[in-house]
Amino acid sequence: MAVLTSAAPAGPLSLPRPFWMLWLGTVINRTGAVVQPFLSVYLVHVQGFTLPGAGVVMTAFGVGSLLSHVLAGWLADRFGRRTTLIGGMLAASAALVVLGAASGLFAVTATAFLLGLTIESYRPASQAMVADLVPPALRPRAYGLLFWGVNLGYSVAMVAGGWFAEHGARAMFGVNAAVAVAFAAVVWRTVPESRPAGGPAAGTGLRAVLRDRPMLAVCAVTAAYGALYAQAFTTLPLAMAEQGVGRTHFGLAMALNGVLIIAVQPLAGKWAARRDPSRVLAAGTAVVAAGFALTALVHDVRGLVLTVAVWTAGEIVIAGAVPTVVAALAPRELQGTYAGVSGMSWSAGAVLAPVIGTALLPSGPEALWTGVGLIGAASALGALLTGGPVRRRTAAANLT
Repeated sequence: MAVLTSAAPAGPLSLPRPFWMLWLGTVINRTGAVVQPFLSVYLVHVQGFTLPGAGVVMTAFGVGSLLSHVLAGWLADRFGRRTTLIGGMLAASAALVVLGAASGLFAVTATAFLLGLTIESYRPASQAMVADLVPPALRPRAYGLLFWGVNLGYSVAMVAGGWFAEHGARAMFGVNAAVAVAFAAVVWRTVPESRPAGGPAAGTGLRAVLRDRPMLAVCAVTAAYGALYAQAFTTLPLAMAEQGVGRTHFGLAMALNGVLIIAVQPLAGKWAARRDPSRVLAAGTAVVAAGFALTALVHDVRGLVLTVAVWTAGEIVIAGAVPTVVAALAPRELQGTYAGVSGMSWSAGAVLAPVIGTALLPSGPEALWTGVGLIGAASALGALLTGGPVRRRTAAANLT
């Protein structure tokens, strides 16, 4: 399939119709993604698992999610983006139905692993599809809009999922399964296959990524950013509890993150789309790092609100930067594999986040948030250093 080209970023309506259909399907899917945020609650309060038992199930789900990025990326390059996305969503729907009916630790753990392996499989497929359908100059806007759509849907899912967790926990599996099928149906009916003809050559794939030094550097940057950002949902609640910030106030402060993303990101995306993505990534990561470093000075909910606003601003700035950088580095026939490896890098960093955070927490807030801030600073510096190769490959893509 021929890739469109453009000399400069244009308005959002210039994006091709298949992109908007993909965006719509993503929003539908995320709006009904009610199981994942409340799975641990379901395991303890409905299935009656002990906390260690629930931990085993959630670990299996996490391992599946970690592997899903690379697997789905490889499938997207070998068999097609559209095929992988539709197949992944149908498989996730089946896993959701089975998990909602399963009982016993072994059955629930095995099904949770399969759910983790499939429920996020749309991400590398959709990221590769955007790279196929959207010219390089418009990719930051397109990826930023996908990020915005995911957060828009997630905000609805959190409210709906909370209601289901209270009033009909088993029903939430059916709802989540239905929206996964709806996402697959939207893509099947409206989004064409975009994989370049012929597919990747034999012997390429993960080997190509491992030989691509700039991409490996981006993976290190992404993993460090994941370890930084995931502190918000792992160590930060514990640290704020030690500072006397109650769970209700903490929840209200964290809600500001979603509100700001929904309200500001579309406007910030226009600014970011006109700038070098590596520099945008570096600047945004530095702001996120500064926001978390400032948490060392927080002693009440007002200070927490301020720091949440700071690191959310950085998150908004870089919403489309990482996938734009990855798409620039990836050969056309390996967009899925590169996207999958990038996603796994972020997930690996997120897995390390509680290990790093809880190791530093006993040393006090200054040591904790200074250490986290230094990880973010290293990530920002790494992003800046990748700029040269990214710019060269972007220029080459614009000429084809």
